[in-house]
Amino acid sequence: MKPSIFRTADGRNHAITFALVSSLFLLWGFCNGMIDVMDKHFQQELHLTLAQSAWVQFAHYLGYFLMAMPAGWLASKLGYKGGIIAGLIMVAVGGFWFIPATQIATFPAFLLGVCMIASGLTFLETVANPYTTVLGPTQYAATRINLAQSCNGVGWIFGPIAGAAFFYGKDASGQSTGSATLWIPYAAIGGFVLILAVVFAFCKLPDIKSDDEFHLDEAPPADDKPIANRGLALGLLWLNIVVLSLAVGMIISAIVAIPAVGGKLGVHENQALWGASGLLAALGTAVLILKSNQIKNHSIWSHPHFSGATLTQFFYVAAQCGIFAYFINYMTSQIPAVPQSWSTGSFGVWFEIHKNGLLGLSDKGASSLASVGFVCFLAGRIIGAALLKKFPAHKVLAVFAILAGLCSLAVFLKLGWLSAAALFLTYLFMSIMFPTIFSLGIHGLGSRAKSASSYIVMAIMGGAIMPKLMGHIADQTDMSTGFIVPLACFVVVTLYGLLWSKLSNAENAGPIKLSSGH
Repeated sequence: MKPSIFRTADGRNHAITFALVSSLFLLWGFCNGMIDVMDKHFQQELHLTLAQSAWVQFAHYLGYFLMAMPAGWLASKLGYKGGIIAGLIMVAVGGFWFIPATQIATFPAFLLGVCMIASGLTFLETVANPYTTVLGPTQYAATRINLAQSCNGVGWIFGPIAGAAFFYGKDASGQSTGSATLWIPYAAIGGFVLILAVVFAFCKLPDIKSDDEFHLDEAPPADDKPIANRGLALGLLWLNIVVLSLAVGMIISAIVAIPAVGGKLGVHENQALWGASGLLAALGTAVLILKSNQIKNHSIWSHPHFSGATLTQFFYVAAQCGIFAYFINYMTSQIPAVPQSWSTGSFGVWFEIHKNGLLGLSDKGASSLASVGFVCFLAGRIIGAALLKKFPAHKVLAVFAILAGLCSLAVFLKLGWLSAAALFLTYLFMSIMFPTIFSLGIHGLGSRAKSASSYIVMAIMGGAIMPKLMGHIADQTDMSTGFIVPLACFVVVTLYGLLWSKLSNAENAGPIKLSSGH
């Protein structure tokens, strides 16, 4: 039988199922693309600083953090199909919420809608990401998830275009109409996903599980021994505890940031963040020390390639979210002035005179230009999918992370148009990171891949935390300097790619081989 990336061992071809599931990636790419444009809209309409506007990102990724575990549990109980339908319904509720939110017209009301949509997307990501990895031979798992994520890239291209049209529209007198029309694309999303939910309800989705290369699906033996690579596994688990403590501390600081709460407690949001994070990290460390002997070989946490993936995904999403969120800020404040002649013609609306008296990109122009960045992102997914069929996934990940880090360094160094070009290339090199880290992390975990994927999705919380730090640095210095944050994050991704063979105990389990042939 001719080898196929969509044909499982039983001879069934799942190409149609794969195409249907890939439509979900298009959906959340579109939603995520609009989030980044909305960030800049609120800066203008509500007169927020960069750090304050990052609450949009926080609300978005808070939904992922809070719902990842319930999504993993529901997927285990109802299967892939039930998890997908539940997620679509939740996205629809969040989309329709923007209709009353526009009438309420307060920042928290919009943030609630963002969080509700993200909660639904969490179900879809928790289910769809691992599902794509089992719709064919194991050696093509990373290729399939990158192909599916290419649809994500298509959605991300059109998200900023829709955001620019509805968030930055102006009436005949030149007044912004964004606050009145912001609900339209979200209500359209609500209607679309309800139709999609009906389609999935009548489709037959086979409930396939990944290969159990670590024998985790078998009952643990009575003499299940403590993990062999104890130091490495426990060290990565401790780092995950620290990151989790920081995430929970961020949630507490968000509550304290509410004036009525913070004023009554007499605590500043930064004090709440570091105080709560430190306390939780100390408690988590103590529990780990006391319970470390209970972590046996049968636990997914005994496999460093998984715990390393959760940590790495946290930092990757942090880098991606920061770059996406502040792209418009960078393009409107950091690129060199452009000739006056650029303000004429069909693209004239893309430019405006800035406060320094020089001609530069307008918010609408930068929002539209963000779609070019996502074209680069999509191109990277396509290129990456081809490379992943020929080269080991962890090596491709390491190379792309190194190149993304160098691009972030170029932005940080303020090299004019060269830095602007490097920013677009960063989109290209980031493209394969999320799906590849995901695939490497759940490799060989059998039916445990569903629960393991929920932990990796929880790590998306990095997108809620790092933009706050990046925005704080930019508020104190400038937007270019803020790119030191994604640069540091890409260093972590590079290390995971370089060390994956060791983390996965390759001599026993075997690395993910994506060479051609079979």
